[in-house]
Amino acid sequence: MLPSRATERAVQHALSLGFSLCGVAPAADFPELSRFPEWLARGYAGQMHYLEDPRRASPASVLQGARSLIACALLYNTGRPLSTDWFGAQSSGKDTEPRGWISRYAWGDDYHRVIGDKLNRLVVTLRAEFAEPFEALAYVDTGPVAERIAARYAGLGWLGKNTCLIHPELGSWLFLAVIVTTLDLAPTLGPRDSPQPDLCGQCSLCIDACPTGALIAPYQMDARRCISYLTIEHRGAVPEDLRPAVGAHVFGCDICQDVCPFNRKAPITGMAEFAPRALADFRASKFEPRSSDPQTGAPQAPLEAFREPTDLFAPPLEWLASLNEEEYREIFRGSAVKRAKVQGLVRNACVALGNTAGKLAPADRARVLALLQRLSTSTDPVIAEHAAWALARFKLE
Repeated sequence: MLPSRATERAVQHALSLGFSLCGVAPAADFPELSRFPEWLARGYAGQMHYLEDPRRASPASVLQGARSLIACALLYNTGRPLSTDWFGAQSSGKDTEPRGWISRYAWGDDYHRVIGDKLNRLVVTLRAEFAEPFEALAYVDTGPVAERIAARYAGLGWLGKNTCLIHPELGSWLFLAVIVTTLDLAPTLGPRDSPQPDLCGQCSLCIDACPTGALIAPYQMDARRCISYLTIEHRGAVPEDLRPAVGAHVFGCDICQDVCPFNRKAPITGMAEFAPRALADFRASKFEPRSSDPQTGAPQAPLEAFREPTDLFAPPLEWLASLNEEEYREIFRGSAVKRAKVQGLVRNACVALGNTAGKLAPADRARVLALLQRLSTSTDPVIAEHAAWALARFKLE
């Protein structure tokens, strides 16, 4: 094993590249990994079949000869309001235009690219630092590695009741990444050290606040009920009984982190890449005017009928629901939102519009109904069905 000063140098290199935290854990079979097969057997992963990769059970199986896990974390918190605060202001009547919520982590550039670049640079730096040859695989949510568990045993925080890694000062607005390597680095936590103690205590705010009951118990999530899963990973129809609880969320959900006390004083990132993407260069109006719906051929209202957003913070639902494939690809190029695909984003916008029933001013209501009526005739059966569901919600007013 390399001396501890080698680990210290590796960590310093990571911090110099802009990572907020870094630590080293052994490539060991951590206790939490042994419980993962039971979680899968209960069906909690839903359609996320990539989680069934057997290599997830053991970091050493990811790379032959693996000895160490270099865990990195990058703060992405911005100065914009929390979703729980912002929607509270909405309900007080400060802004009547129906808006949707995109998760904080997806406001800016795709974190896979931003962090992947940093990880690759770190590997290059480590090759210059250490003379001995070694293998390394870098993952940013892209491989069979449980990043949050590696981060826990690297000393970066504890696993909270909302299942997120929480750092006592930085909170949980953290992107996590791991380098699996054959370098035999000394772990950040020595043999007599324990991981960061769990500071959740008796707090249950995240569990109580989850609209869909996805946190079925402390530290346990049924992803099939999670709004993030439903709006991003789930393909096809959103379960009808969960649609009202999805609220205005169109891509991801931040509620269990918004209510966490450790995030109330979380610092703000200085990285411009994670600020809400400005849309001056991505406006739908740069495209040729549309006189008919691209899917159905039905007459379509001009985009000027509602406000176009200036950035991706709480964008208008009508704008999202009106996007076609070309506009979607252009606007969300290099964005994590592309994971949902245009069908998923429009589907989610229809659900969110249905949840505005009974809350809109007459002029807004008439405009939304016209849009939903048009979408209900879409040739895409998923979009048509969710638009029809939203229209039915308005009939129940």
